[in-house]
Amino acid sequence: MQKQSPNLLDKTVLRAAAWLAFKKLTPKAAATNPVMFVVLIGTVITAFFTVQRLFAGQPFGFELATTLLLLFTVWFANFAESVAEARGRGQADSLRSAKRALKARRIKNGNEQNVDADLLRKGDRVRVVQGEYVPADGEIVKGVATINESAVTGESAAVLREAGGDHCGVIGGTKVLTGEFEFEVTADPGHSFLDRMIGLVEGAQRQKTPNEMALTVLLAALTMVFILVVVTLPPMAHFMGVSLDYTMLIALLVCLIPTTIGGLLPAIGIAGMNRALAANVVAKSGKAVEVAGDVDTLLLDKTGTITFGDRQATRFMSAGNTPVVDLVNAAVLTSYEDPTPEGKSVLELAEREGYRVPERPVSADYIPFSAETRLSGITLADGTTFVKGASDAITAWADARDIRIPDDLKTLVKEVAQSGGTPLVVTTDAQILGVIALTDVIKPGVAERFARLRALGVRTVMVTGDNPVTAGVIAAEAGVDDFVAEAKPEDKLNLIRAEQAKGRLVAMVGDGINDAPALAQADVGLAMNSGTQ
Repeated sequence: MQKQSPNLLDKTVLRAAAWLAFKKLTPKAAATNPVMFVVLIGTVITAFFTVQRLFAGQPFGFELATTLLLLFTVWFANFAESVAEARGRGQADSLRSAKRALKARRIKNGNEQNVDADLLRKGDRVRVVQGEYVPADGEIVKGVATINESAVTGESAAVLREAGGDHCGVIGGTKVLTGEFEFEVTADPGHSFLDRMIGLVEGAQRQKTPNEMALTVLLAALTMVFILVVVTLPPMAHFMGVSLDYTMLIALLVCLIPTTIGGLLPAIGIAGMNRALAANVVAKSGKAVEVAGDVDTLLLDKTGTITFGDRQATRFMSAGNTPVVDLVNAAVLTSYEDPTPEGKSVLELAEREGYRVPERPVSADYIPFSAETRLSGITLADGTTFVKGASDAITAWADARDIRIPDDLKTLVKEVAQSGGTPLVVTTDAQILGVIALTDVIKPGVAERFARLRALGVRTVMVTGDNPVTAGVIAAEAGVDDFVAEAKPEDKLNLIRAEQAKGRLVAMVGDGINDAPALAQADVGLAMNSGTQ
C-alpha cells in the first residue's frame, strides 16, 4: 500500500497564495508577464467604462461582467504562481521555527533559569548537558563534550569541544552527544549562524531557464501582433461609418492574445507538481519540474545524501599474532552497553560476518564513553577489562598499565585513516588486540545512479565538509565526477553561483541546515527527507 504524501494544496498555502495573488496585481509585478500585463490594462479600461456607464445611468452589466472575468483571469494566473512561492518561503520559516524551538539553561547570579534561546544576549553564560541542543553560538568556558555538528558542517563524525585552545567554539542548533559544559554566548539575536543561514536563503535568487526566456519572448511578440490588429479596427470602422464597442474590442484582444498560455503555465506547473507528489516527491515549484529536465550539473552533499550519515563498523583488523575471533569477542563485549551508532554497528558487523560472539554478561561493570577519556569498555566479574576507543587514548591507557604496543598497530591505524575511515583500537588489560575500522557507508545503488546520470550528460559533484582524504575515498567509491572537500555553506553557495555564471543549470541535493542556502540558490533544490536534520 502506497504511503500517503502530504497534501500539496493545504489550507495554509492556499490562504497565503490567495493574498499574494492580490498583491501581484500591481503594474510592476504584472509587467514580468507581458500577456497578463495586457489583460490587466484591459481590466482597468473596462472598469473605467463600467463606472462611466454607472454614473451616466446606463446599463453596465456587460461591462461589469467583462471586468470581473478579466480580473479573475489575472488573479488566477498570479494565484497559480503564488502557490509555489508560498511553499518556497517555508524553507526560511522552517529555519526560524528550529531557532525558536531552542531552550537554554541560563546561569544568572549562580542560579539556572530555563529561558527561550531568543532571550540570550552576548555575554550570557549557559549550561548544556548531554542530549540537549546548543541554544546559541558561543565559546566553552568550562567542561568538555562531543558534539554532532553534521547539520552545520556536513561532517558525520562527532567533534570534541573543550574550554581553552582552538576548539572551544560551539554553534547554535548542534546536539551534545556526551559530556556537559558551560559556554559564553558570543552573538546577539540576529547575528547567529542560523540567522545567517536564514538571510542566505531569503537572499538567494533563481535564474530563469532558457525555455522560460524563449517562451516569454514568443508570447510578447504574439501579443504585440494582436494588439496591432485590434488597434487598426477602430480607424477602419470609423472610415466605414460603423460604431464599435470598446469593451467588446478589449474582450476580443484578450481572446486573440495567448492568454491561455500565459495564464495557465503556472497551473500546468502545479499539475506536474501533483504528478510528482503521487510518487512521494514534493516539488515546490512548477518551474523546477521543467528545469529538472534541463539540468547539466548536479551537486550533492555527502552526509545523509550519498552516505547514511553515521559511521559504521566495516572491518575487524587484528594486531600482531592476535586471532581475529579474540578481537571480535572483545569488541562485542565493549559494545553491549554502547548506545552510539558506532557501538551498535560493531554488534551488527560481528553478526553479519558470522562470528559466534559471547553472550551479554550477567554481572559486569561497564565503562561509559566520555568526552574526557574518549574510550568505553567493560570489566567482567573475574576482573578482566576490555576497552575500545581512539588510538591515542588507548595508547595512553596502555602506557599507564605497561601494556606493549604491537609493532603493526600504527600501520593499521594509518591504513584506516588514509582510506577515509576512523580507527577504533581494542585492548584488554593485558594486550592490544587490534583495530575496528569505522567508515561512512555509502547508500546502496548510488554508484549505478550516478552512472545513469553520466549517460544522460549530467555532471555530478560531491560537496562535503569532510577532509580531502575522506572526501576523495567516498567520491571514488560513489563514482561522482568531481568533489569539493572542507566546504562551508558559503562555499557551496559560491560554487553554485560560479556554475550558473558559466550558463549551466544546477541542481543541489542536500538534507541539512548547512545545505539550505545552496538549495535555495540552485535552479533545482532537492531536499532529502532523511539524514542530519
